[in-house]
Amino acid sequence: MFDLDESLGAPLLRSVTVVLAESALSPDRAGQVDEIRALEELVCAAQARQLRLAAALDADSAQGRGVAEEVALARRESPHRGRLHLSLARIAPELPHTMEAFRRGLVTEWRVVTIARETACVSREDRLAIDRALAQDADALSALSDRAVLGEVRTLVARLDPAAVAERRRRAETERRVTMRPAPDTMVYLTALLPVAEGVAAYAALRDRADTARAGGDPRSRGQVMADTLVTRLTGRPSSADGRPVVPVSVGLVMTDRALLAGAHDAAALLDHGPIPADLARELVLRNLDAGTRTWVRRLYAAPAAGQLVAMDSHHRRFPTRLAAFLRHRDQWCRSPWCNAPIRHADHVTAAADGGPTTATSGQGLCESCNYAKQAPGWHHEPRPGPDDHTIEITTPTGHTYQSTAPPLAGLRHPAFRQVDDGRWILIA
Repeated sequence: MFDLDESLGAPLLRSVTVVLAESALSPDRAGQVDEIRALEELVCAAQARQLRLAAALDADSAQGRGVAEEVALARRESPHRGRLHLSLARIAPELPHTMEAFRRGLVTEWRVVTIARETACVSREDRLAIDRALAQDADALSALSDRAVLGEVRTLVARLDPAAVAERRRRAETERRVTMRPAPDTMVYLTALLPVAEGVAAYAALRDRADTARAGGDPRSRGQVMADTLVTRLTGRPSSADGRPVVPVSVGLVMTDRALLAGAHDAAALLDHGPIPADLARELVLRNLDAGTRTWVRRLYAAPAAGQLVAMDSHHRRFPTRLAAFLRHRDQWCRSPWCNAPIRHADHVTAAADGGPTTATSGQGLCESCNYAKQAPGWHHEPRPGPDDHTIEITTPTGHTYQSTAPPLAGLRHPAFRQVDDGRWILIA
């Protein structure tokens, strides 16, 4: 039996992890289902404990800055998700019945997030009232679907504070934005969050253009015409003979000379997206050339062993213009571990005010949020350059350390593969 007045501690929890990972499975089907249910309750209880720990860490922090980032590093996730987790931890005391159901494993973390998010616009007293009405009977709450819970919460919020709902709608309109995230098969999701009237109008314009093109005999599908029209109208670029938009390679395409000129199968990399196949990279270049678009080629140099960029062909080394471009090509994404946000700042690993030089070795690409978090008291970044890679050691206010190494360029190095004479890559046995 555990002493409930004592902390579990990381060593005991890791021993439980070992037991879960290595114990034999239940031999009968009914026992397997029972164990799945018990493990789900354990997952919920563990997640609820994480929230309590994050809230305690936040309460013990004198500055309040950098806590979400340290939580994110411990959870091996992006700083954005760390901030969401800490926000949920802060609001949890105002949802006591929901949290009790969460600790008992009756509701999932997503359901707790839904209730917290939908009640964020009301007062503490109204949130407590909604929590009581919705979750006082934990078994009844667990029987509802996620959609039903969402509907119940929105109904209660609108009944208790309709003015808050109207203000939330007005505030949401100020948060309109465009985002991009990778999709399968070297595609991306380009998403616009817009007020409803503007979003409907934009979609109708694309739909009308597609209907006109299809009526005129355009062989492309309706969706293809809408997608191509969106790109050509946003970028102002011309279309090729088949109606496809011509994309300027200056968006930041990095590929080996073998892939560009000799037909090798080295993967290329597109800034803010990631690896793309060599044939698609060549197609992007050729489409620009066929359309008569001026295409610039800048040489970049990589370390043979690690496949990381170590220099850039440029007549100017003025920071941040040329050197910042080099950092974006080398680092590809924010250098904070597990962040993966687009690079927004070319940062001195050691602050310039502390004598940090403006060099490739002493520079790193960071997103805006991670750059600001790095300046909080107790955080320390230190370059640890090696012969073939660029590594930074990150120390957090609690004394934990993490390594950040610049990723190898796509197509230059992978320890499990070897390139053969015809340019193909084969798996090393």
